[in-house]
Amino acid sequence: MSVTKVRAALTALALVVAPGVAVLGTATDAFAVTKISHATATSMFRQVGITWSSSGNCSDRNNSTCTSFEQLNLATAQGAQTLKRAGGCALNITGGTETGHASGTYSHWNGYKLDYGKNTCVTAYIKNNFTYIGLRGDGAPQYKSGSGNIYADEGNHWDVLYYNCGGC
Repeated sequence: MSVTKVRAALTALALVVAPGVAVLGTATDAFAVTKISHATATSMFRQVGITWSSSGNCSDRNNSTCTSFEQLNLATAQGAQTLKRAGGCALNITGGTETGHASGTYSHWNGYKLDYGKNTCVTAYIKNNFTYIGLRGDGAPQYKSGSGNIYADEGNHWDVLYYNCGGC
């Protein structure tokens, strides 16, 4: 079966299993990343009581003052849900997939990262349950969850890199 036929079959399967969710990747990729829409992400966040805000009060992915979840990885949204359920803390997302963040493979734009507003509960949960792994190149202290996700303390918010859903 050709790569094109495999991709078409996987996409058709994804649409049957999860309408509105796209599967990206090829048969040679190490893993396929599932991208979700802004509407799907906000629905998932509402289900567990996660809030979000933006300085521009908008969700346009191409505007850096907005907070967008367009093209967010499904595992990233699930990771946020896992954090909310496990920590029981108020969780407010202040940064998603919008432009204006640092670039790279595992970036906000590519759907791997979310920013959370800091509060005492979230900070205590991260520091008490995850392993301190040292400073990031920019000096931000980093903590690693048991599942391998990285939480960086950027001063006024947590910058979280989700490699997976955190045990969802």
